[in-house]
Amino acid sequence: MLATVGAASVDEFYADVPEGLRVPGLLDLPAPLAAEQDLVRHVRSLLAKNRSTDDVLSFLGGGTYQHHVPAVVDEVIRRSEFLTGYAGEPYEDHGRFQALFEYQSLMAELLAMDVVNVPTYDGFQATATGLAMAGRMTGRKRVLVCSDVLPAKLSKVVDYVRADLALQHVPTLRGTADVDAVRSALGEDVAAVWIETPSATGAVEARIAEMADAAHALGAVVVVGTDPIGYGVLTPPALQGADIVTGDIQSIGLHQWFGGAHAGFIAVHDDPRFVMEMPSRLFGLESTTVPGEYGFGDVAYDRTSFAHREEGKEWVGTAAALWGIAAGVHLALLGPQGMADLGELLLARTRYAQLRLAAVPGVTLDDDALHLREFTVSFEGWAAADVVQALRAEGIEPGIAVGENTLLVCVTDATTQADIDRLVDAVARLTPAAQDAASVIAPQEQIA
Repeated sequence: MLATVGAASVDEFYADVPEGLRVPGLLDLPAPLAAEQDLVRHVRSLLAKNRSTDDVLSFLGGGTYQHHVPAVVDEVIRRSEFLTGYAGEPYEDHGRFQALFEYQSLMAELLAMDVVNVPTYDGFQATATGLAMAGRMTGRKRVLVCSDVLPAKLSKVVDYVRADLALQHVPTLRGTADVDAVRSALGEDVAAVWIETPSATGAVEARIAEMADAAHALGAVVVVGTDPIGYGVLTPPALQGADIVTGDIQSIGLHQWFGGAHAGFIAVHDDPRFVMEMPSRLFGLESTTVPGEYGFGDVAYDRTSFAHREEGKEWVGTAAALWGIAAGVHLALLGPQGMADLGELLLARTRYAQLRLAAVPGVTLDDDALHLREFTVSFEGWAAADVVQALRAEGIEPGIAVGENTLLVCVTDATTQADIDRLVDAVARLTPAAQDAASVIAPQEQIA
């Protein structure tokens, strides 16, 4: 190699690299793994150090959720016809195109929207793209953040849009949006009103329609970040005035997997102004050269970053397309009634967990809003981090410490009522005053 590039030595080869950036001496590398079985043994020893939520009782949420994934979902997406991150080509991947078209259709029905994209990288990017669309459509720069947003999501969105948009957080009131404060903050320079429901603490926004009316009166776009898991029972944001609905499909057919398989969706009404601002692929029915024959292909391909290349509005890849098929299989399996049953179960288990924990002396709920799946509790005189550490020793991950005395707790369909009771009993044992708290709600009052 040195002879080919005309360098006399390795030092000359790296002459352009400043001395301060070079590693002096030899690297302290482990012994080489000469055989395949040595590599397998080494990797297994590394993996054995991990603990997954399958190994402990987990109440962890915060953006990645431990929902049950039916076995048939994994069976379908592992098929060689589907197993790739690429979305495919219209001349050779008719089956993949149809599968993603069916996913889009099922999501549109669930969200009460007309158009849903082929998945983006994750829900964070989807919401950021929704806000960018609003900025391009209105020519404005200010975005009102009306709900409590996951810190990781807010950071990602800010990174994505900061060159073009300025985010202004409107303080929430008792866990949900302060509608009067939102009205006061609105102006003709506002590009979008961003609402998260459920919020970072699992609170369901009950007054989306009021905020949407106020935003529309001043020409702003309403962008909602959400999770589709609850819309078998909850009213979709599209029916409450949302213009762009975004989110992540991790909870419908994707495993938690140490941070999750994630994929984002963007949903809009059948309005060319919105559809033509979507930078990602849309699959639909297309006529072929044979009269009366139809196939599946790209819709309005010329609006995508793939078509515009360096002139594109923003870049969107297809690395998450496989997860769209997984979510489509999951939605098809459950159907409307199954999604309704799942939503009711999540609401019931969330409320049961709230009541049981709030019955423990020294534990209080932080707000009285309707919550789906997640909620926060505060400990009187206990540090949340200490609670986490103490329960972790018992094989329980009680949640995420989001404040000095505040814990974010998450329950899903994978969380049984006995699991919740075990959590409550463990929390109750932390203080002498709480010894009899477990009997406050009798077993016969438990949910089915």
